[in-house]
Amino acid sequence: MQHRRQPKNEEIPYPKGALNLIVSKTDTKGRITYCNELFIYMSRFEEHELLGQPHNIIRHPDMPRIIFKLLWDTIQSGQEINAYVKNMAKDGAYYWVLANVTPSFDKNDKIIGYFSVRREPSKEALSVIEPLYRKLLELEKSGGMEASKAYLEKLLQEKELSYEEFILSL
Repeated sequence: MQHRRQPKNEEIPYPKGALNLIVSKTDTKGRITYCNELFIYMSRFEEHELLGQPHNIIRHPDMPRIIFKLLWDTIQSGQEINAYVKNMAKDGAYYWVLANVTPSFDKNDKIIGYFSVRREPSKEALSVIEPLYRKLLELEKSGGMEASKAYLEKLLQEKELSYEEFILSL
């Protein structure tokens, strides 16, 4: 379903008012097992269209693959991660989130799924993230994910920051 949708240059505004947190849970394969009302509203899908689907149903083609590899490698190792993500709604519109993704564990410390809480990112942070992601995506198109990984690692090394520290510094 998602590969048939075409992105469009329309940003979905976050609703004003109450604390706006987009929440979802997935199983260990990334299939959605829970989504809150704001997730449904922002994604412009119906709940029944989301439940059981891979979370990447909302993946925007502007997202570099290296960011998702970093995210999955981190949470599958049992650690939490923060990441900026551009999502694509059912109609092709987009919205940015600052996602905090954590593994969920059973009583034996086995990962049984993932829990994600997302909020609206600051415009200042996006002024850094958008050009960085464009560069990473360009490198992936010309040199594969290894090229974008090398660029990101060099950038973080120059800043003497981990990805997590870099994200939280914005």
